[in-house]
Amino acid sequence: MRKASDKSARTRAREFAVQALYQVLIGQDTIEGIDAYTRELTGFHKCDSIHFDALLRGCAEDRAMLDAAVAPHLDRPLAEISPIERVILWIGVYELQRCLDVPLRVVLNECIELAKSFGGTDGHKFINGVLHPLAPDLRPHEAT
Repeated sequence: MRKASDKSARTRAREFAVQALYQVLIGQDTIEGIDAYTRELTGFHKCDSIHFDALLRGCAEDRAMLDAAVAPHLDRPLAEISPIERVILWIGVYELQRCLDVPLRVVLNECIELAKSFGGTDGHKFINGVLHPLAPDLRPHEAT
């Protein structure tokens, strides 16, 4: 396992995005309020704030489309997916669609790691089970 100091700025951005998007999903505040709060958290200065911005705003604005993209790959209704797993799926689909500089395997691995850190016991298996079959649809040129 990596030490916290070994994490990349993008990995940190994803971790902060999970926390912020969780707040978006459960409706605790406005995007602007959540953004401002998250930027004050310890360690935020070590993350890629541009990537964080893209994830927070992109996922929040496109959440209906992101939900629609994953829904056919779910083994249960969207409403039964844990909020943490749902926002990790948002991040995965968003990065696969919009962050073409991030290789497919990196997106999948980072989302699995997010699920291990923030999700339930087998959440990482669920995330992999949804994103892995979805990836070739979103990145056919990279899928193997």
